[in-house]
Amino acid sequence: MSIQFQGVIFAIISAIAYGMNPLGALYLYQEGLNVSSVVFYRFLFAVIILGILMIFQKKSFYITKKELYFLALIGSLFGVSALCLFGSFLYMDAGLASTILFIYPIFVAIIMSIMFKEKISIITILSIFIAFLGVVMLCESSGDNLDFVGIGLVAISSLCYAIYIVIVNKALKIPAMKLTFYSMLFCTLTILAYSFFDEKYSIQSLTTINMWFFSIFLAIVPTIISLIFLIKAINYIGSTPASILGALEPLTAVVIGVTIFNEQLTIYLSIGIVLILFGVTLIIAKDLIERKFKIKKI
Repeated sequence: MSIQFQGVIFAIISAIAYGMNPLGALYLYQEGLNVSSVVFYRFLFAVIILGILMIFQKKSFYITKKELYFLALIGSLFGVSALCLFGSFLYMDAGLASTILFIYPIFVAIIMSIMFKEKISIITILSIFIAFLGVVMLCESSGDNLDFVGIGLVAISSLCYAIYIVIVNKALKIPAMKLTFYSMLFCTLTILAYSFFDEKYSIQSLTTINMWFFSIFLAIVPTIISLIFLIKAINYIGSTPASILGALEPLTAVVIGVTIFNEQLTIYLSIGIVLILFGVTLIIAKDLIERKFKIKKI
């Protein structure tokens, strides 16, 4: 199995796992937890689980001062991203919010092009356009459920997530588990600090089995699994292709909405799904297409 193909598989696993955020968050909201509490316990349990795994596997916790700076930065960015995304669930359908979040590959491509002069192939641009068009179709299917506050929160979440991906690609070359552990640690501290600003944001206690179960679910699936595989994917295929494959995140959210929360499968949803899958297929086959047709980067 080639490095490129492994990177694609890792990115797909990461995207599907991250797309399961609404599954845990919505149930926790139903249990009465506020946004800060949901996000705080998600990352707190992730840090605890990762720390235990690192101890059992005898992995080093050592980091340099430079790495500490960047880890604190991306941890804070991811914390803000998570707060904004989970907060948007209160203003619009979770599946729709997860769908709009997919604008982050565009942010990644723009940042990489402007800041690092990365050349972008026509196939990459085409795949972004097609996948984004698919996202528009998914949004169209939600029509009246759009909310400008929710959209603004998702846009901020998307930008922070894009910066996180770029920094992981360009500034940090440490093992995936260690990187995830420290970034989630600083993420937890960011959420904790945020909770002190207003009583309505204060951290609530977990009082039911469902609260514990879904909090741990959020820590393991859309956090530990998703981020570790994302870091591996970025290291193998780069930040832009890995982020484009993230189109499977909103697709996962839509599938969850249709199969679990009984949302209707409309013609717009169907078209959007097909377009997203086509855009993802393009980026997967990018190298083969570019070699065969001798397509240059711009």
